[in-house]
Amino acid sequence: MAAMWAASRPAPAEADGAIVELDPDLCLPSAIADRVPDVTDEAFDAFVAQIREQGQHTPILVRRHPRQAGRYEIAYGRRRTRAAKALGKPVRAVLRDLSDTELVVAQGSENLAREDLSYIERAHFARNMEQAGIARDVILKAMGVHRPDLANYLAVAEAIPAPVLAAIGPAPKVGRPRWLTLAERIKAARPEQVETALASPSLAGKSSDERFTAILTALAAPPPRKAKPRAETVKDAKGVKFARIERSSDGMRVTLDETAEPGFADYLAERLPEILAAYRQGKG
Repeated sequence: MAAMWAASRPAPAEADGAIVELDPDLCLPSAIADRVPDVTDEAFDAFVAQIREQGQHTPILVRRHPRQAGRYEIAYGRRRTRAAKALGKPVRAVLRDLSDTELVVAQGSENLAREDLSYIERAHFARNMEQAGIARDVILKAMGVHRPDLANYLAVAEAIPAPVLAAIGPAPKVGRPRWLTLAERIKAARPEQVETALASPSLAGKSSDERFTAILTALAAPPPRKAKPRAETVKDAKGVKFARIERSSDGMRVTLDETAEPGFADYLAERLPEILAAYRQGKG
């Protein structure tokens, strides 16, 4: 429906700051992501229902896309754009001529003021800006924080691997201390332990916060380690050590000292079948 609507409407006004109606399919997210996708975002369904019933009260902010003619880049309002697309309706937007810096600052000022942007999403946004080459002064302005706070955001974002973040999502109720705890447990865990935690079927159907708790709990204990083999020495009648025996849960190893009794190793190896047969006969 959105595509049919767009084909039947005139092009939006060219004036900077004009409020226009756009085909949501023509509105692309900012190149610097500030949201962490959540596969269990139940709140979005309620948001769509609200817009269906009450309409879109607040317009989004866009600029003409600098690299794709006829398209627009969203400074803020991605959820409103998604909702309009889901409803097959145009999205109301303020069209502004924004520089790259102005876009990032507007994106940060709007999105970071929202209560539903989680700690890890703020950290994720800060790191994405830094990786995009945005100057630190601009990041500070966009985030509305001081340098120590920005350093904390970047440290947390750097410590959480992308697969872990993707499996958990935004975790809106989880703050910096628990993310740091998770980062420490990831660092201490073996890679296969982390992979097992992320692939656990128990994560299915859980909310983002519940997935965080499940993964944090799965990494709470260090992976089980094999017990060191129990070792003992064997002496002859004169007290000379000629063999070492190591016992473990999956077997026993016998090491013979050739210097103590030359040739005994070959003798024993040749007679192992006889020893085994005698043992079996004794069991019968």
